[in-house]
Amino acid sequence: MSALKVEGLGKIYGDPGPASLAGTGPEHGTALSPATGAMVACWDVSFEVEPGEALGLVGESGSGKSTVLRCIAGDERATAGSVHVAGMPGTNLLTLDDSARRALRVNTISVVYQDPAAGLDLRVSAGGNIADRLTAAGWRHFGNISSRAAELLERTEVPLSRMNHVVDTFSGGMRQRVQIAKALANRPAILLLDEPTTGLDASVAAGVLDLLRGLLEELGVAAVVVSHDFAVIEALTRRVVVMQHGRIVEAGLTDQLLEDPQDAYSQRLVSAARG
Repeated sequence: MSALKVEGLGKIYGDPGPASLAGTGPEHGTALSPATGAMVACWDVSFEVEPGEALGLVGESGSGKSTVLRCIAGDERATAGSVHVAGMPGTNLLTLDDSARRALRVNTISVVYQDPAAGLDLRVSAGGNIADRLTAAGWRHFGNISSRAAELLERTEVPLSRMNHVVDTFSGGMRQRVQIAKALANRPAILLLDEPTTGLDASVAAGVLDLLRGLLEELGVAAVVVSHDFAVIEALTRRVVVMQHGRIVEAGLTDQLLEDPQDAYSQRLVSAARG
């Protein structure tokens, strides 16, 4: 069974009725409904991710890729579709109430955001941020919590000498590493990565990518990687889905798509990335 199965996922900002879909999508060059003014952020998005596999969602800004991720994570309420995860047969995550979604985010699904401030409490220490995730999952023994936090920080190459330092004093790259450590604290089955290296200096971004690649290979989690940067997608994923104006326009193996993209939009993206 797939670790993650997304079927017909859609999110419309504004009138959710069928009139909002007409005149939108790649063939019309817009995600904005000419009839209702609604924004069709994503529509009819479907894919599966196997355990130990990383799938990329790529497209320009406004293509809908981050909206898809936010709907899976529960940060946004989807308009249509279903999301299923292994271990919860018959349960559409999109229908769960807020309490159940929060519980899911503790043990099953973790998110690494583009802005570490979205995934961390910057007023708390590095170790404290990880401890928050562990205690939410029921950990109570201080020694075990401290040991697990130290193990995770070491794995993500955060100096243990800074374990008790407030995250607000860290650099952007170091904050991202702490966020990754926190996201992996309870060994989630699914890891969602939203532009994980955007805004970082090139050398720092390369280090974070190397870290993520190694962790994904070792831990065997199912990952969805959202990025506009094909270098990130190429480094982390085996398969890729290309989105434009809220719809999927192409999907396939990452190396094949980069070598021989079929859709004109995909061709432009790859050409720009190689240029």
